Amino acid sequence: MTAHDTPAASVLETIGETPLVELDAAPQSVPVYAKVETFNPGGSVKDRIGKHILQRLLERGEVSSGGTVVEPTAGNTGIGMAIAARQLDLQPVFVVPDGFSEEKERLMAALGAEVVNVPGEGGMSGATDRAREIAEQREDAVVPQQFATPLNAEAHYETTGQEILDTLGEEIGAVVAGVGSGGTLMGIARAVSERVPGVRVVAVEPEGSTFGTLLGEAREEADYKTEGIGTHDPDVAELLDPDAIDEIVAVSDREAHAELNRLAAEEGHLVGSSAGAASVAARETAERIAEGDLDAPAETVATVFPDSGERYLSKNIYGSFEAWEGKA
Repeated sequence: MTAHDTPAASVLETIGETPLVELDAAPQSVPVYAKVETFNPGGSVKDRIGKHILQRLLERGEVSSGGTVVEPTAGNTGIGMAIAARQLDLQPVFVVPDGFSEEKERLMAALGAEVVNVPGEGGMSGATDRAREIAEQREDAVVPQQFATPLNAEAHYETTGQEILDTLGEEIGAVVAGVGSGGTLMGIARAVSERVPGVRVVAVEPEGSTFGTLLGEAREEADYKTEGIGTHDPDVAELLDPDAIDEIVAVSDREAHAELNRLAAEEGHLVGSSAGAASVAARETAERIAEGDLDAPAETVATVFPDSGERYLSKNIYGSFEAWEGKA
């Protein structure tokens, strides 16, 4: 996000420096602040990694100007990479499992990307396999693989985490973020923990996801509607370091849906279901700190609102829970 009185040379200069906004519905003694990533030009936190990863791949010579990037994605990473790709003279191709947001696919296509759909039952593992097949068939093509490349977490270490520190200083008791690839949480956690020893690191997943098994917690695998976070195959998130995480909180679809609607109606935040889940977990963490049930180095919680609810209107995200839950 650039200052209004300073012209930007390209859209890439408007990525990052998003506002950190205090939430109203949190304990007064332990404020919760959310990094509102809808202010990025592509409308999500993934703009950060789209820019960072592609710039680094070009610098390393892993792809050349005019080459192709092929990425498995549920949508937001594709949008972020498409924005960066066009500015960096790269051709974007995205492999998307069926069942994700229509809006995301339309936006990727509008940004000049080729979108390849694969059956939803294969999940991101199936999309990754297909992306590699496509890359092998094309000259000068690379699969950045957000779930495996350290550049994902590096982007958040260098930008998102530092921005939170710039705003809050060392007054951060806990960092709470949803986990899909794990890059956002890992990058922020590394940046903050270097300055704030003992900061509580809380990962968030939907009920039905199985990341919790990485910490030895019981999880029952099931379908879930919360989009962009969670997994049925924890091994796919190679960036996630269980030793760097204090807790993995599971939030039900119903809780996430109720919270995203509350955030819109009461606080003016038009956010997606992953933000709803993050908000639930962040507020619960703040309440536990306030009640003395959780040790933390400061009485402040920072979280991330990854994207906008507008991206899920076709899924009835602002309708009743039953309408959203039943939307294919």
